[in-house]
Amino acid sequence: MNVYLSVVIPVFNEAENVAPLAAELAALFDGLGKSAEAVWVDDGSRDNSFSLITALSEKDRRMRGIRLGRNFGQTAALSAGIAAARGEVIALLDGDGQNDPADIPKLLARLEQGFDVVSGWRKNRKDAFFSRVLPSRLANWLISAATGTKLHDYGCTLKVYRSQALRSFKIYGEMHRFLPAFAAAAGASIAEEEVNHRARAGGASKYGLGRTFKVLLDLATVKFMGNYLSKPIYLFGGLALGCGSAAFVCAAATLYNKFANQVFVKDQPLFLVAIFLGLVSVQLLLLGLLSEIISRIYYEINGRPPYAVKVTTRD
Repeated sequence: MNVYLSVVIPVFNEAENVAPLAAELAALFDGLGKSAEAVWVDDGSRDNSFSLITALSEKDRRMRGIRLGRNFGQTAALSAGIAAARGEVIALLDGDGQNDPADIPKLLARLEQGFDVVSGWRKNRKDAFFSRVLPSRLANWLISAATGTKLHDYGCTLKVYRSQALRSFKIYGEMHRFLPAFAAAAGASIAEEEVNHRARAGGASKYGLGRTFKVLLDLATVKFMGNYLSKPIYLFGGLALGCGSAAFVCAAATLYNKFANQVFVKDQPLFLVAIFLGLVSVQLLLLGLLSEIISRIYYEINGRPPYAVKVTTRD
């Protein structure tokens, strides 16, 4: 079955919002003029969310349901939905009803202008400022600076992708928010579009400030994967060179004080610092060499080249 649009919706204890959101999606599909489907992924809900999804799928063949064995998290739920999606274009949508499905045609129109990814920007968020909006703005600035892919709103789930821009990589942890950065690293063109953001109509948010620390750790992973996955020796070798240079300076200062000022080596803390930095330098260099070996094994086992082809003119 050829499907133009697949909308992937992760759901976790959102029984109050499933039916209203499904009605909006059905209206969207009716007016789209192209084949479409909704892939609902129940992330181990403890309420009757999946029962509602099952009823939807029996009533409307455009609605499909997937239930995970337990609560694996939003990234895992999105990954499962993306794997099951059959569309040429994949839209991601929160299950809490705060994203407006009516914005999807606008994002699709922008996509058809030649982009591979169109990211939603909740310019006027309907969330608490200090607990949700302010941390999000700081995170968006940090992620944009670290990845080089500048977006106002990485945290907005509402995005549309050409399917080939999503299927070339796997996501783990809390990395769903970094999908545009991964796509950009593979050469995808990205645009941003303002979208409506609605106050939550039912239920309560399942996410809080506790995931901020996880996001920071994932950001370090994304930065490494994007810049150094195929050449880790550049990172670890550079750090080794820096530590080795500092060790040399400390050792030289120790020798100078020994012969110029008659200060015994054992009385100079810089001597111990030089030894420490020297050992760290050797360890970093060895870590870089091991990482190079692992990197080559990774690419060879997976059969993946360290590059991405976007267009070819002839076979």
